[in-house]
Amino acid sequence: MAEADKVFIPDFAKGGGLLPVIAQDAASGEVLMLAYMNREAFEATLVSGEVHYWSRSRNCLWHKGGTSGHVQKLKSIRLDCDSDALLALVEQAGGAACHTGRRSCFYRELKDEIVSECSPVVFDPKEVYK
Repeated sequence: MAEADKVFIPDFAKGGGLLPVIAQDAASGEVLMLAYMNREAFEATLVSGEVHYWSRSRNCLWHKGGTSGHVQKLKSIRLDCDSDALLALVEQAGGAACHTGRRSCFYRELKDEIVSECSPVVFDPKEVYK
């Protein structure tokens, strides 16, 4: 491995301070969600071992699962070739990554011109987010 390939420094400047992060189940490979990290979220993730994101809608740091208990335990994190996108390999507590109660945020599928749901509902969001 070349020395340059051993450097792990996300380039937060490219995306205006935010990098896209794909959360993927470390065991199954299932894509769970897409979110964003700023430097603060990245550092909080590394320190705590649980994934933190930057909420663009609330404009604040977001500890995934902080309200629901469905935290994402970080198993490893990967940086793409341009240093401007991350892949977080996680263990998803509670079985659901999506605030709609589904396993994955990518629960709507268009296939052969038919839209269907392809990710199971794991919890009732009305009960969790009272």
